[in-house]
Amino acid sequence: MTGEIIDGKNIALTIRGEIADEVAALKAKNPAFKPHLAIVQVSDRKDSSTYVRMKLKAAEAAGILASYIHLPEATSEQELLSRVDMLNEDPTIHGIIVQLPLPSHIDEDKVTSAVMAKKDIDGFGPVNIGELNKKNGHPYFLPCTPKGIVELLKRSNVTIAGSKSVVIGRSDIVGSPVAALLKSLDSTVTILHSRTLDIPSYLKDADIIVVAIGKPEFVKGEWLKENKRNPVVIDVGTNFVDDATKKSGYRYVGDVEFNEAIKYVKLITPVPGGVGPMTVAMLMENTLIAAKRELETGGKLCEFKPLPLKKLKPVPSDFEISRVQKPKDISRIALEAGILPSELEPYGATKAKVNLKLLDRLKDREHGKYILVTGITPTPLGEGKSTTTVGLAQALGAHLKKTTFANVRQPSMGPTFGIKGGAAGGGYSQVIPMDEFNLHVTGDIHAISIANNLLAAAIDTRMFHESTQKDAAFYKRLVPSKNGVRKFTPTMLRRLKKLGIDKTNPDDLTDEEISRFAKLNIDPESITWRRVVDCNDRFLRGITVGEAPTERGFTRNTGFDISVASECMAILALSTSLSDMRERLGKIVIASSKTGEPITCEDIGCAGAMTALLKDTIKPNIMQTLEGTPVFVHAGPFANISIGANSILADKMALKLAGVDPELPEDIKRENVGYVITEAGFDFTMGGERFLNIKSRASGLIPDVVVIVATVRALKVHGGGPEVKAGMPLPAEYSNENVELLRKGCANLAKHIGNAKQYNLPVVVAINKMSSDTDLEHQVIREESLKAGASDAIVSNHWEEGGEGAIDLAKGIIKVTNEESNKDFEFLYKTEGLSVEEKITAVAQKMYGAKDVEFTEEAQRKINLYKEQGFGDLPVCIAKTQYSLSHDANLKGVPTGFTFPIRDVRASIGAGYLYALAAEIQTIPGLPTHCGFMNVEVNEDGEIDGMF
Repeated sequence: MTGEIIDGKNIALTIRGEIADEVAALKAKNPAFKPHLAIVQVSDRKDSSTYVRMKLKAAEAAGILASYIHLPEATSEQELLSRVDMLNEDPTIHGIIVQLPLPSHIDEDKVTSAVMAKKDIDGFGPVNIGELNKKNGHPYFLPCTPKGIVELLKRSNVTIAGSKSVVIGRSDIVGSPVAALLKSLDSTVTILHSRTLDIPSYLKDADIIVVAIGKPEFVKGEWLKENKRNPVVIDVGTNFVDDATKKSGYRYVGDVEFNEAIKYVKLITPVPGGVGPMTVAMLMENTLIAAKRELETGGKLCEFKPLPLKKLKPVPSDFEISRVQKPKDISRIALEAGILPSELEPYGATKAKVNLKLLDRLKDREHGKYILVTGITPTPLGEGKSTTTVGLAQALGAHLKKTTFANVRQPSMGPTFGIKGGAAGGGYSQVIPMDEFNLHVTGDIHAISIANNLLAAAIDTRMFHESTQKDAAFYKRLVPSKNGVRKFTPTMLRRLKKLGIDKTNPDDLTDEEISRFAKLNIDPESITWRRVVDCNDRFLRGITVGEAPTERGFTRNTGFDISVASECMAILALSTSLSDMRERLGKIVIASSKTGEPITCEDIGCAGAMTALLKDTIKPNIMQTLEGTPVFVHAGPFANISIGANSILADKMALKLAGVDPELPEDIKRENVGYVITEAGFDFTMGGERFLNIKSRASGLIPDVVVIVATVRALKVHGGGPEVKAGMPLPAEYSNENVELLRKGCANLAKHIGNAKQYNLPVVVAINKMSSDTDLEHQVIREESLKAGASDAIVSNHWEEGGEGAIDLAKGIIKVTNEESNKDFEFLYKTEGLSVEEKITAVAQKMYGAKDVEFTEEAQRKINLYKEQGFGDLPVCIAKTQYSLSHDANLKGVPTGFTFPIRDVRASIGAGYLYALAAEIQTIPGLPTHCGFMNVEVNEDGEIDGMF
């Protein structure tokens, strides 16, 4: 029997014709549609030049524009990488091919990996190969040769599902991906390679044999003789062998002994004329796919177009408003914001992560204007900071046509399913889709939880093993031998450096050095690191761990915090780069040794793994408002015990994107500068103080103006009005005009204005309008605001009118940022030269109005310990109630003369501050009787109902 030849050349010609027809049809609908391929060749290798000519010819036949970049062999690796980067960032280029092989002085893997995944039409870059090999992966492109092989099989009517396939060769370009593809099509696949013993035995019952081993005529025809299935053989090899009968002096042969193999097979590909033409055809098809994707997602950096609002009266529920508005594709939002496709990592259609390399690209830009939104002391009903932040962004971006970003924290599941609700804003000033915003976003909080709990598990495990083993045995297991060699891990080398042990060979340590290095001797009573969970669960506030018999009685009392209270979350918010985050994670102090030395995450050996878990989390997320302006959603540190602000990296990205070319004339800069509106948790005295003294200290970014949000309702509460409770009817004082009560309550607003002015920053009061307000009440707030030192106080109706209702506020902020300066900014206290007690006292007296500060014995002991451990020069964060300027939620208005209690002080060394706890502050909230989750359902269309 003689097998039939699979004519790859003819099949490829047919496919190229189909591609040409589709390109022509799409061009007829959209003349701007121009699929564009870039081919980069380094050197003058004859074989490479031949392949490039084939690709250029195929592109022309398919109606695809092809740019040929021919570089000399002496081109450096960096020059080549720079050229690839240029092609990555060129929106007119849809596909990039780097012709292999490259000269020996260039790292092929490094160069091919540099090609943007969305333009990697070869399909063997790390992202596409990685996705291909995942169980439910989604590569942008299938590798061309493996894809061509599968297409050959399909068009030759070969049944793949249920077949037995053997792939000879395990390269990342052909062998491994073709095996993955065949497996995904339900073939049972066996991968062989050059070191596999008795290869013929594997071929006896194979239905499909793919040979890609790179050795001329490696598979002998005789090997197929015993196969009774009449296999299909796909020969991927392209080898040159000497042949004096040829004019060129050589001829092409495959990896299969063709003349003998054809006797025992059903189908076989020739060389040349088999797989080779299909590879080129698949390159063209992948280029077309890339161009079609670009067409569907906006195509290039483009002009901003706002989403129109369909406003109704009365205003529907927040969720109804969110669901009615159809968001733009997130790639469009990114393009409008100035984010290149290569810098965007989409998570579905409405949210994405932004790569930190954007900061390198825009490093020379001057920053945009930086607006900090805070509030007066809130009531349980909330005063609309998030709504104001979003409404102001919509006004500046959608109505005044300024490049604008709203920067907010990611909500925790705790409040979302508890009683507070989400944090997307409200009315016609929201982040959308609000369900995706309030549920998970891109999973950052979950990554924080895993990283935090990995360290918690590592601590208990380390204590257990140290307690059950002697030094020598423990050291042997801690630094094990692999293949006869013992090596310190990078994190172990860091610990050795900390201990002053200048040795890198584990076998060189003395017994005393082994003991110092290996045994941390953690004092269980000093452990401050707790496990976390992202929900309100009061029954986890205190637990006992180690109850299982396997733990041999090593129990201890501990508890859980809510995930957003984890120091890992604060580190995420305050990190300025991935390497900075790695260093901060390593500096986390989890306990003290029995001799009083601080024990860090680096000592435990966990920092590298935690960084791995958080390496994607550090990339800010981008979403949009109801009117289609961009929103960075990143980090969510607990506002009671942490800084309560979004990330430094999100702010830096937004400020660069909203920035201007430093070489522009000043009048042009002023006209073109954009705005970044960032929010601080709770009121200015808590969120604003921490923002300036901790976040700004770490970032070097100083706000151009502070916006303090106030409502008539809240100011009446602080004027002595009746108590308000969420879900309960409002007393009449809040729905009727009461100027006397309001003016008295304005003392609270005045205190916040005065507090902000202590930093020498301009202040604008945003009067968040409610339907029961009167013009006279608004006038009273304006009068009292100006009297207290505010630059302006402006009524804003963004909840009811969206961005249109905040135009006056936006114009007022533009005016203030143009006319007033933050150049005289100064911190509330110096970190060096002041004791921890003095810094806490400065905040309590200058911000809260306390007369004295009282430290419990435990708090003072902790302060003394941290000073001894070298942490006395850090800034301080004070955890207290948000419902009063003081520590007592019942003290409204502007309490004075009180003694401020500090019951405990803890260290967040990785985040870079100490935090003091005033009175009783819960680090994991509890659920109310009627919980938010009780209202939530999912309808038959998969839409969430009843969330808010």
